[in-house]
Amino acid sequence: MENTDVLAPREEETDVQFEPVIKLTEQVDTKTMEEDEDVLFKMRAKLFRFESGSSEWKERGTGDVRLLAHKTTKKVRLVMRRDKTLKVCANHAITSDMRLQPNIGSDRSWVWKVAADYAESPPSAETLAIRFANADNAGQFKEKFEEAQKTNASIAAAASTTEEPKAEEPTKEEPAKVEEEEEPKPAAEEEKKEEEPKVEAEEKKED
Repeated sequence: MENTDVLAPREEETDVQFEPVIKLTEQVDTKTMEEDEDVLFKMRAKLFRFESGSSEWKERGTGDVRLLAHKTTKKVRLVMRRDKTLKVCANHAITSDMRLQPNIGSDRSWVWKVAADYAESPPSAETLAIRFANADNAGQFKEKFEEAQKTNASIAAAASTTEEPKAEEPTKEEPAKVEEEEEPKPAAEEEKKEEEPKVEAEEKKED
């Protein structure tokens, strides 16, 4: 007897494929804020930060450390992202006051201090250490890091000279025209002028 129940599974329906309700056809571009920058240096390394509270080094992440130069301003910054998650673990400008110090007992790692690292919000002062696979890689990083310092220093110097206010030349003002006034004549001369007509009148009478 044939099963007439519509809810009962049938042999031809055992391999059913369901189409997704919503098809995601559009890809969303994720902005990394690095689209306007050129990569000057890129190398795999491991980053650490010094925890002042416990006085010990804490691993911050493993990934590619990069030096990026902005295409317009030419300023160089250091950016490092963790593998897989691509989360930023270092992000700071390279300033002239930074000093790469060799880590004690290692020829493949460097230590430096950062006044403001923007890996997290708000930015914070950090003491960072980076370790490479070998001493040669560490040397290449130091060379490019110091080149970036010189680049940023020259850009800052050029900006400071252009921003200095130029001394304004004093505007040449034409002297104001002063209407000439008759100088007051001495009272004696005025009295003399008044007396002269009287003398002339008396002389005419005598004639």
